Parts: sequence; C-alpha cells; structure tokens
Amino acid sequence: MFDWVRRRLDLMRLQDERWRVLFGEDPSGEVVSVDCETTGFDTRKDDIISISAIRIAGNRILTSQSFNAYVRPEAEMRADAIRVHQLRAKDVADARPMHEVLPEFLDFLGGRPLVGYWIDYDAAMIGRYVKDYYGFRLPNRRIEVSGLYYERKYGDAPQGTQIDLSFAAITRDLGLRTLTLHDAFNDALTAAEMYVQLKEMQSRGVRIARAKTHDATAGITAG
Repeated sequence: MFDWVRRRLDLMRLQDERWRVLFGEDPSGEVVSVDCETTGFDTRKDDIISISAIRIAGNRILTSQSFNAYVRPEAEMRADAIRVHQLRAKDVADARPMHEVLPEFLDFLGGRPLVGYWIDYDAAMIGRYVKDYYGFRLPNRRIEVSGLYYERKYGDAPQGTQIDLSFAAITRDLGLRTLTLHDAFNDALTAAEMYVQLKEMQSRGVRIARAKTHDATAGITAG
C-alpha cells in the first residue's frame, strides 16, 4: 500500500510530462532485462559505468532491440569493483555522463517492468539518478529471476532444504550457456534467457528437480 501511495504522489508531482509513460504498464506486454556495472557496491555513493537493457516480448528475446552505454562516473572507481568487471577509470573516461545517457535509457524502458538477477540493486542505482535529476522514484515494476527460480525449484521444498539461488546454480539448472560474467550486456542477456525459460516452465507446470545433477534435462520434472 505504501508503494502505491508513494507512486501516486510522485505522479501527482511530476514536472516533466515526458516521463508520465513510466508510470503506466506498457501496452506491448514487453519486459526489459537490465544490468549495470558500477564503481562500487554502495547504491548511495557509487556510480553506474555501464548499463545494458534488452527487451523481451513473450518468449522472444529481442537482442536487436537493446540499449547499451558506457557512462563516465563522478565517483572514484573502487578496486573491489574493478576486480569484478575489469573496467578501469580510463576505460570509461571518454564515455558520456549519466545526465545524457539516462533520458535515452528511460525512453527505451518506457512503462515496461524491469527483469534481472539482483534487480533491486540495479533499480536502486538507476533510481537514484532518476530521483536526483527528475524528482521522482523509478516506478517500474521489478521481476527478480532468482524469485522465479526459487518458486520452480524450492516452492514445495520441505523445511531445512538447502537453497542455492546463485547465478551459477540457475544457469546450470536451466542448461544455459555460460557467458563472460560481469559484462552488462552478457548478464542482461543471461537474465533474459532465465526469465523466458522460467516463465515457460511456469506456464507448463514444470518444476526443477532438487536432486543434484549435471544433466539439466534430467533435473526437470512435471508438477
């Protein structure tokens, strides 16, 4: 209820009609898989240095309709983040600042829900800029692929079941190819593949078996 009230207040206070589209569900029924790489891991202080987004229409991943941008940060690049994504300050020194990139990203996003792995982190990073530049909180609905995975694999699990919601576990159980990690486009693409497969499994009533197996097809059961 609180989120709904906050969303309504943001809409009432909206100063730029350009962004009203963000507050309504997109009529296309599409969702957008999103991933960001950042200068560090503090959503209050660190900056985005790379952002990718890929539209998904039903069970089709529209890689030809993707958004990709490097961003020149204001925050200092932290060593622990560099070890993760391998991007250094000089690699993005000539990139555009976020105030130029963000409106293009929001136009691409529209009212579509955000899909991703650890999507609350990416949404918080993006949302901080939205709040700073435009005065409202990012209103788009979020869909966490690890939540979809949990429901398909552990939704009927007995108490005490060991749970693994890691990116690697989801990739393995769904039989997905392993792309280079911590690249914004690759991570957005893999999250999109997870989403499409898990939604298809939901529609067919198929669950992921909890028995340990390296054969992804053997790990899928009906129910």
